[in-house]
Amino acid sequence: MNATVSDVADWWATGVCRMEPGVVELRGIPVQDLIGSTGLVATVWLLTRGALPDPREAALLEAALVAAVDHGPQAPSIAIARMTVTCGVGLNNAIASGVNALGDVHGGAGEQCVELLNEIVQREADGQSLTGAVAEVIGKHRYVPGFGHRFHPVDPRRDPLLALVDQAAADGVVAGRHARAARAVETALNTGRAKPVPMNIDGATAVIYAELGFPPPLARGLFVLSRSVGILAHAWEESTQGRRNKGPIPPAVLPTYLGDPTG
Repeated sequence: MNATVSDVADWWATGVCRMEPGVVELRGIPVQDLIGSTGLVATVWLLTRGALPDPREAALLEAALVAAVDHGPQAPSIAIARMTVTCGVGLNNAIASGVNALGDVHGGAGEQCVELLNEIVQREADGQSLTGAVAEVIGKHRYVPGFGHRFHPVDPRRDPLLALVDQAAADGVVAGRHARAARAVETALNTGRAKPVPMNIDGATAVIYAELGFPPPLARGLFVLSRSVGILAHAWEESTQGRRNKGPIPPAVLPTYLGDPTG
């Protein structure tokens, strides 16, 4: 069958952007009407959700994105970007290399936590007690996403984010159900434990994404957008230091050899 021009146009049909000579519209809004009047975070919301957010919703999303921008070179995505940029490639390659490390273990906990919180909230809406819903849902996880941190006894980003959610809930901007569920998970995890397992940045941002109605996969996508800022900054810094072919350990330190040393 021969394809027509209409077939080709329909192949790339989109509701995100309308572009033709002299016209660029984002979700039906002329880009010139957004320039200078709409922030980047609100525009991210517009493109992913189809309409502009309420300013309070945009502010809550911005807080989550700001909180997750960076966590230093011990984060694999940052380290990879810094090494990559010393190999003779551009910043775009370094950023892409770092972003590609953001998988289920490093970068995916926010998405997983949104799924967990959504399930708890839905179970409670269906009539199950919050305590019972939490126990059953977290019982399915060996590692409960969004809780505990290998560096921070208490994640310094947690409380400011939750305070913003609490205020937004009090003002009717969000419902507060996911925040309540997250705190119930935290209580359950800490019951009978000498060493606490507090909510971390993934959990706190998951609360925000869930309260704002973002689907779980978009929670990871938003984290990627946020962390890309830190990846860019680290790649740029590394590129100005003159080091070439930077490896994961200094050249004077050799990896431990696990084979037979004699042979």
